[in-house]
Amino acid sequence: MTGARRGREASPRRRARNTAPVPDRNVLGGPLESCGTDPLTGFYRDGCCSTGPEDLGSHTICAVVTDEFLEHQRAIGNDLSSPMPLYGFPGLVPGDRWCVTAANWLRAHQEGAAAYVVLASTHERALDIVPIEALREHAVDVPGDLGSLGES
Repeated sequence: MTGARRGREASPRRRARNTAPVPDRNVLGGPLESCGTDPLTGFYRDGCCSTGPEDLGSHTICAVVTDEFLEHQRAIGNDLSSPMPLYGFPGLVPGDRWCVTAANWLRAHQEGAAAYVVLASTHERALDIVPIEALREHAVDVPGDLGSLGES
């Protein structure tokens, strides 16, 4: 019996579907880089500004926070400076890298208090809310090892 098996038609070969997860992309189109691990940031607390359906706030912008930004956030009801041990949140200080919500970052930008942004660590979904021009205006390149800034 060629082409049939036990009275059934032979089925054409099925193509194997690639079910591997699609890697997260940054606003520059490259792979999403880590934002920060000290303190450990990200909606999923994995160091990255990854997002998903349960991240209703879109914690997609990797910000290097400043005093001005932290004060702005406190003024709008989003206190990022005070520790919250119940949630394992140490509180942020200027210079910390943190995945912030796109809407709150945009509001700070519009009100003149935007934090710096690490574009390679900012998720492409941020562009659903914030124009790339605004992100580029506040872009900084931050090396993974801040100790290297003192080397000559």
